[in-house]
Amino acid sequence: MNKRQERVQRLTRAAIIAVVRAPRRDLVVPLSEALVAGGVTAIEVTTTTPDALNAIRDARAALGARAMVGVGTVLENITCRGALDAGAEFVVSPILRTGMVPLCHAADVPVMLGAFTPTEAQLAYEAGSDFVKLFPADSLGPAFVKAVRAPLPHLRLVPTGGVDLSNVVDFLNAGCAALGAGSSLVSAEILRDQNWPELTRRAAAFMAAVRSVRPE
Repeated sequence: MNKRQERVQRLTRAAIIAVVRAPRRDLVVPLSEALVAGGVTAIEVTTTTPDALNAIRDARAALGARAMVGVGTVLENITCRGALDAGAEFVVSPILRTGMVPLCHAADVPVMLGAFTPTEAQLAYEAGSDFVKLFPADSLGPAFVKAVRAPLPHLRLVPTGGVDLSNVVDFLNAGCAALGAGSSLVSAEILRDQNWPELTRRAAAFMAAVRSVRPE
């Protein structure tokens, strides 16, 4: 098993990928520590975070092997290269940008391309995407995932957008590889107030829902 495959397994085991859109770089390390304290061990720092690449460096240095730190909202190959140079351990795009696949694989880093339809999801898979980000998932839902995976069971689907505590179990039971949780986990209010205990509590609640489906 190569390093990329190991990282794919780690992301799948993590189950919840926290999608972080922080208003400031200096918040990324404390919020990441709060997430890890609650059991969430996959953290996606979006490029909409100010100085995102250095924020990734900060989080990697602070967390070490305790969590995986990746980059999200990657739209261009040049941004992908910069994130890989910054140490991103996985790369996520909301769109079907297939040129990122060879860049990530050359660095032994998993990539997750975005899709909204079964055709787009299959095209992402055929391009070599390790996971397929279903986005926005709130307009699709667990029933859509179950229907798609019936003829396309090889797809590692990761719904993002609209994932919350009310549907974690349903999405996982439908066959999702993992779930991206954004504002339902790392809310604007938590970031504004720097309420890290509340973030840890929410992270623990998400992981409790995961463990009800996937016992350790």
